Order: sequence, then structure tokens, then C-alpha cells
Amino acid sequence: MLECGMLEQDRRALRRRSAVLCKDLVVDELLIQSLQAENILTESMAETIMAEQTSHKRSWRLLLLLPKRGPRAFSSFCSALQETDQQHLQDLLLRSPEKDGKETAVEIIQPEEEPEGNAGRVLKSTTERKRERFGDSSLPFPTQEEVAAKRARTRAETMEFSLDADSPISTPVLPCTADFYLSHCQQSYRVNSSPRGFVLVISNVTFDPCAAPDLDPRKGGEVDDEVLRKVFTELDYVVTVHRDLTAQGMRMCIENFCRRPDHRTMDSCVVCLLSHGVEGAIYGTDGQLLQLDWVFESFDNAHCPLLQNKPKMFFIQACRGEEMDCGVEQIDGPPRTCSPSCEQRDAGREGQGDANSRQREDMGRPRIKLPQRSDMICGFASLKGTAAMRNTKRGSWFIQELNRTLRLHAKDTHLADIMVQVNGRIKEREGYAPGTAHHRCKEMSEFTSSLCKDLYLFPKYQPQY
Repeated sequence: MLECGMLEQDRRALRRRSAVLCKDLVVDELLIQSLQAENILTESMAETIMAEQTSHKRSWRLLLLLPKRGPRAFSSFCSALQETDQQHLQDLLLRSPEKDGKETAVEIIQPEEEPEGNAGRVLKSTTERKRERFGDSSLPFPTQEEVAAKRARTRAETMEFSLDADSPISTPVLPCTADFYLSHCQQSYRVNSSPRGFVLVISNVTFDPCAAPDLDPRKGGEVDDEVLRKVFTELDYVVTVHRDLTAQGMRMCIENFCRRPDHRTMDSCVVCLLSHGVEGAIYGTDGQLLQLDWVFESFDNAHCPLLQNKPKMFFIQACRGEEMDCGVEQIDGPPRTCSPSCEQRDAGREGQGDANSRQREDMGRPRIKLPQRSDMICGFASLKGTAAMRNTKRGSWFIQELNRTLRLHAKDTHLADIMVQVNGRIKEREGYAPGTAHHRCKEMSEFTSSLCKDLYLFPKYQPQY
């Protein structure tokens, strides 16, 4: 049971900033979930807020509830703002009136008892009421990346929504310090060339309606490729984005990228593939499939010798099946133990020699052999057999979280741990689309790795020789 109400000083801070909050606050599923986790909002309150049809109305509804939700509501709200990358609004709320100079008088209009479903009056200043206009944008529904099975859809499911103020995190990539580089560079991959390497982004957003009638446009996909371009450019990579390629076009693009002679002077490379997909393959705009195993083979030690012993990063934003993860209710109790795994030892066939090796020895030092495929890490948006989720305004969940984690943590976290953090954030996400199949939907990302060292990107640090 919450105590009666908010502290008066906190209530005044909300009232003082209500006009700005109503205008700039992004009330999305992440912010609401954060407040629910702190027991500030009940599920019924969350649904009431998110059912509002405009960003402005959702903000007003939340600000109307907060003062009644106990003395912790203000601090929890500030924490939720920080968690959802709205630090500027948190700073505004915590700023003392004295720093503003003369405090602006703001009139708060609160309904005595607002009827259910009424659009209601809004929190606003006297001057803002004269110039305010409500936007028509609404909640962005998550959509699946897979080719959905043909079925009757409700009107709500066929509509796609967007939220004007809803955009990916744009916090600058935090820099690695010289001390961190010097203490970690010896036991990790060498990643200090400038640029660090090349990035290839293939983003299929619009599909041929004749050749691929079942593949809907990937609204929000264009946000993903722009997010990736920006974050890897800040990480000192040379980024090339190709959009809307056929399967054969993707194949040619990847082959040309593998053959770039200037890989020789670079320390790493990145490949990002964004499209509709199935397990083990992604779709070209012509509805034909490109096998992911062929992609990985193109970068192996035999086919791409200029990248031998260098880290190769892959990020796949595509469905791997048609199953939608509806999630399960968490049950209290001890955690489940994992089954013991079996480890198969090497065949140890050492008797078969290489006839050419003796010739090489005569020519000089014998070369070290490499496995066919190594030094790769690949992040997948979803698990085998399941669908990946994409917000029609902010882009896909996986790319959102990858972008966020790289920006905030690449300075001192190796890539495998970054992918673990991405998994953790994806695990916490939940779709909010009442009345549709996507309501409370889940997603789980994963990654595979054959990296042999820690992979730090050492952002914005260049060693002095």
C-alpha cells in the first residue's frame, strides 16, 4: 500500500515543469515498465496510460497519476527518465528554481473527476494553451520480421503506429581512456588501426510486390541502418550501407567486400544484415534466400586471407522462424540447474602429414595452420525458430539495444560481454499493443563466438608510436 501522496517539493517540481514534460516526455513501454517494476504504477494504470492515442495525452495521464502514487513516485520517475535516455528531463526536474532566475508561473488544469474514456484536459501553461496542437501520432506497435502466416487480421493489427518524439539513443560513444587501453591491449585483439576497419550494412526495407508478395515493407528498418551507420562511424569504422538488394545483389556485394585489398591494413571488420528471414537464411528483395552459412564461409580463413587472425563481427536482424515468443509467467523458487554438457575430444589424427609442408620448411620457417573458420562473433536478433520484433518508428529491438550498449559500454567492455548485456536488455523488453497478437510479446537474442581473445573496440583512442 502506497503512502498517501508525493512530497510537496516534488509535487511543485512536477507542476513547474509540466508544460515542458507534456511536450517533450516520451511515454513508451520501457518507461512504463520501469515504473511498474518500482510499484509506482499498477498494470491497470499502465494500460490506461498507453491506451491514450497521442504522446501528449499519455504524458498528461501519467503526470496526473504520479502525485497520487506516494513519496517514492518522484525519485522513481527520475530514475525511469534516466533509464529511457531522457536525462535532460531528469536534470530539468532536479534543477532548483533559483537556477532558472525568475520562476515561470504555470497553471495546472486538473479535472475534478474525469469520466472514463474522456480525452480530458491537458497540463499546460496559459500561453501554451493558446498555441498547443495535438499530434495524431500514436503508439508504435512492434511487428514481426518473418513472413506471417496468412490469416484474418483485426483492423488494429493492420495499422502501424508511430510516435513523433520516439527516437533511438543518440548519446555520443563514450571514449576509452589511455590507462584502460594500456592495461588491456596485450591480452586482447589488436584493434587500433585508424580506421578500425570496414563495415558493410545491407538493409532490405522494401520488397518487390510481384516477386515477393508475402514480404511486407520493413517499416522502421531504415532507422536501423542509419543507427548502425552513425554508431560505427563514431567507433572509427568506414561504413557502407546498401539498401534493398536482391539475393544475388547481396551475394555480389558481400563478395566484393571480402575482396577489398585494404582489409590488409585494417584490424577488424563488421557485417550487418537486416531483412526478413528464416532459420539460416535472409530474404533478398526478390523473395530469394541468401544462406547465412555461405556468408560466414566467405569470411573464413581460406576465402578471406587478409582477415586471418582478425576479429570479424556479424549482426543479423531477421527472423529465424515464425514462432512468436509469447513469454511465460515467472515462478518463484530456486533457479533451474543446467544439464551437464558433453565435450568431444579432438580426433588427434597426427600421422597424416602435409606433403607440401616439407617443401615450405626448405623455403624457410613453416607456417602455422589455422582452422577453416575462427575469430568470428555473430549476434542474432532472435532464437532459432522465433520471430524478431521491430518497432515501426524506433527500429528493431535488437539494433536499438546494440546501439545503446555500444555507445555506453564499448569504452571498457569487450564485445562478448556487450552481447550478454544486449541479451539482458532484450530479455526485459515486452511488446505493448493491446488488442493485437503482439501485446506482451517477447524476444530473446543470442550470439555465437569463435573469438580467441577479448575483443575491445577502444573507441576514440589512438596509440602514440
